[in-house]
Amino acid sequence: MRLGLKKPYLAPATAVVAAGVALSLVSASSAGATAPQSARATGSKSAGIPKVTVKPVPLAKRNPKLPDVVVVDAGGTITSTAADRISYLHYGPALAGGIKDVLDPLYPELGKVANVSVVRTDVTGSSSQTTTKNMYDLSRAVDASLALPGIDGVVVNSGTNVLEEDAYYLDLTVQSNKPVVISGSMHQSRTFTTDGATNMFSSIRLAASGKTTCYGTVMLMNDQFFAAREVTKTDGYRMDTFSGGNYGALGVVNEDNIRTMRAPARVMQCGKTSWKTPFNLSKKKATDLPPVDVVSGYIESSPVPIDALVAAGAKGVVTSGHGPGGISAAQRAAETRAIAKGVVFVSATRTGGEGTYDTGTPGVIGAADLAPQKARVLLQLGLAFSGKEKQIRTWFTTIGDPEFDLSAFRR
Repeated sequence: MRLGLKKPYLAPATAVVAAGVALSLVSASSAGATAPQSARATGSKSAGIPKVTVKPVPLAKRNPKLPDVVVVDAGGTITSTAADRISYLHYGPALAGGIKDVLDPLYPELGKVANVSVVRTDVTGSSSQTTTKNMYDLSRAVDASLALPGIDGVVVNSGTNVLEEDAYYLDLTVQSNKPVVISGSMHQSRTFTTDGATNMFSSIRLAASGKTTCYGTVMLMNDQFFAAREVTKTDGYRMDTFSGGNYGALGVVNEDNIRTMRAPARVMQCGKTSWKTPFNLSKKKATDLPPVDVVSGYIESSPVPIDALVAAGAKGVVTSGHGPGGISAAQRAAETRAIAKGVVFVSATRTGGEGTYDTGTPGVIGAADLAPQKARVLLQLGLAFSGKEKQIRTWFTTIGDPEFDLSAFRR
């Protein structure tokens, strides 16, 4: 998106309206726990679209001189235990109190940083069981929390296996410009090596500082925070697994030293209605989000997955191609057949770097350097909110491919 010169989002100005009756929330996590009824996010249905409200539970007496941060508990390794205190590859039961059991030991120090309250969500199963509805519900709960009077920011804890997808989904759908920080841990609570406490403390510090206002969602792990669009998990076990790819971290949190050294391009629209994306989930039901899948390209890759997905009802397919986005001749033929049936394709690269630039090829949209799993998120939202290839292409080349362009200011 060439910010400052183009309308980057064509966004509605409407924010989430909170009202209230029960809505279960499930998120990406590595282990499950049942939330107490008094602490759950709730909602009511109107014309099939849930209106969401939340009732955060404070962890300590409120200090009026401090900012107010809500922690939305979406489970994950951070609220899990291990088989014993060193066997972090083997999971035990979830913490009965969820993220509250992680945060309570951080007092009194945490009480000097922010007024912290917690919203529990119903967490069932692992990140492999996460659904589109889970992500929809989580985003609605975050927006409802940010809409509460006096709330300055939100921190979300979730499972790290799909944390980058959670982050990008929130980045695209949360309508408030207040800080949203998502985090988790690589090792379970109560292990010798757990990283959950420091990640949560730093995330709350960052959200409370207000320094990422208008950044959209950022992800913090291991003292660094990253843009939701760019962050990716690079290793299954290491503490420093998350990376910002070619662009690096946005900044660091070292004790109370919070350094923001760069920003997502959308900050150029801060304070304008165009800052918001058009993906306002208060206008959609979770069932409005269509099935979209990812297919890999490799030597002699088969056309069968594409044909089968289209037959099963897929409305969009992202190809994770070799090099800048290449797929086999057989896959290309299957792609052509699917496009004739109205399926929209996005060409992404499996390299983790620059990929297919959009050239307007009918039926195929270039993802540039947007990772395949994140291109899937944007394509699914695009199909739900428009369904028209031309509009979806515009969103991919603006929202999906943001950049700074200050040429309008040159003399």
